[in-house]
Amino acid sequence: MIITQSDKPKIRKPLRLWPGIVIVIAQWLVRFVVPIVVPGTGGVAILGGLGGGLALIVWWLFFSRAPWTERLGVIVLMVIAVLVTSRFVDGSIANGMMGMMLPISSIPFLSLALVASAVVSRGLSNGLRRISMAAAIILACAMFTLVRTGGIDGDADSDLHWRWSQSPEERLLAHAAEQLALPSSLPATTTDANWPGFRGIERDGIVRGVGIETNWSASPPIELWRRPIGPGWSSFAVGGNFLYTQEQRGDDEVVACYDAISGKPVWMHRDATRFWESNAGAGPRATPTLSDGRIYTFGATGIVNALDAASGAVVWSRNAASDTGAKVPGWGFSSSPLVMDKMVIIATSGALVAYDLASGDLRWSRPSRGGSYSSPHGLTLDGVSQVLLMNGAGVSSIMPADGKLLWEHGWPGVPIVQPAVIPGGDLLITTADAMGGIGIRRIEVAHDAAGWTVEERWTSKALKPYFNDFVIHKGHAFGFDGAILACIDLEAGKRKWKGGRYGNGQLVLLPDQDLLLVLSEDGELALVSATPDKFTELARFPAIEGKTWNHPVLVGDVLLVRNSQEMVAFRLSPQVR
Repeated sequence: MIITQSDKPKIRKPLRLWPGIVIVIAQWLVRFVVPIVVPGTGGVAILGGLGGGLALIVWWLFFSRAPWTERLGVIVLMVIAVLVTSRFVDGSIANGMMGMMLPISSIPFLSLALVASAVVSRGLSNGLRRISMAAAIILACAMFTLVRTGGIDGDADSDLHWRWSQSPEERLLAHAAEQLALPSSLPATTTDANWPGFRGIERDGIVRGVGIETNWSASPPIELWRRPIGPGWSSFAVGGNFLYTQEQRGDDEVVACYDAISGKPVWMHRDATRFWESNAGAGPRATPTLSDGRIYTFGATGIVNALDAASGAVVWSRNAASDTGAKVPGWGFSSSPLVMDKMVIIATSGALVAYDLASGDLRWSRPSRGGSYSSPHGLTLDGVSQVLLMNGAGVSSIMPADGKLLWEHGWPGVPIVQPAVIPGGDLLITTADAMGGIGIRRIEVAHDAAGWTVEERWTSKALKPYFNDFVIHKGHAFGFDGAILACIDLEAGKRKWKGGRYGNGQLVLLPDQDLLLVLSEDGELALVSATPDKFTELARFPAIEGKTWNHPVLVGDVLLVRNSQEMVAFRLSPQVR
């Protein structure tokens, strides 16, 4: 009997594992190591993880030498495991961005599970190898059911915790038996200067007439008090001995008044509403506005309150979302109220509405010009008082008396930060897209008998603010280019320097000292020279823990910082002359 070559039993070659090992190592380096070494590369890391997953699929299907039943079976099992897992994850994941991103987020872990199980089981029988790989894939997905997310940071990295651990808000509510009676007497304080609301008197982030000691090694900030607070991204309004902010406490959206020197609560006003989204979490986004003995607030779902600043008693309340027909945007209503000409003006995303200060009656409203998270901005151009709003179409200028349009300039996007006035009358504006800032633009606004004209002078990508405001000082703009601080000249928009990684933080300017006070996304304070020659960090100090997107406030020598977990007051030493 003659045995031909075709009659011999086929010996299957062993799995070709080395390409898969190389792919997984590269994938994990790009996805998890690079963002640590090079902050601000979160988007690149996510794409790297996705690209690694696609490369792994190509290897597994065409070059792994696995039986075709295994090749196809593994891919089908991965899809089924992700779909099943999505039904059992925590609500913070299932109902938000991370839930939609679950297939992408799971790719590096599924890749590792597949390759690791193939390596470990390579000497086992076909049946045991398949069981091993199936178990690894199921476990890789199942681990997502064990965690919850506290949102993402500015670099799109998720803040993960064990599912059964308490959130800061839950810990606060468990110990929230607070006495809310007005103090019988208040101590003397250095907080007499007025900070009426979002970014100060002119909404420009400039602290005038204040000088502080910059040698924090010798004279560091002195902590006055520290206390937990409900989640929210409000900053502070400060008047005399009182500070005002907004926060979430369970099912109630809260406007709170605290003693600025002790941090003790004075009063709280509650509205039975709660806003939450997966990126930034729960709570109101806007900052209260203090004016003539009243506090004006705008909640994340649309509630407008006028409250007595001393007692918290309701003077009047409206719902700006209902009054304008606006839907709650993805990140909630974030606009801080603007008090102007005996009205309080509210931006419901890209729409505007004005209420009478005394009665709360609706004075006028304007339809939406596209999505926006920016606040209305009052200013005077060419002797004409007006309200600017960055919106989805660009920037619009409105007459405060009747809401009529004065002029517009087109630059589509979803803006977040405020416009700024350049000495001489030009404006500096910026918008944003889904991936962050797309640049900054100087426009010239002129007025004559024929009406208003608006011309673009330049557009620059040397400074790309996202939701981090910038300041103007001595012919230059200082702000965030992504996660890195930068300075550009205002004549042509050219970058002067870029340096200092502070994440998606916020800053204020002390012009008398050519000084930036920066609050990083990680809660560190830094002093940086506001000069165009080079980046110079003068001091750094750990202030607060956790993701910090809230604007800092400096009133006199008292610095107030907060985030979604706690708030802290520091006393800064005065400048030595």
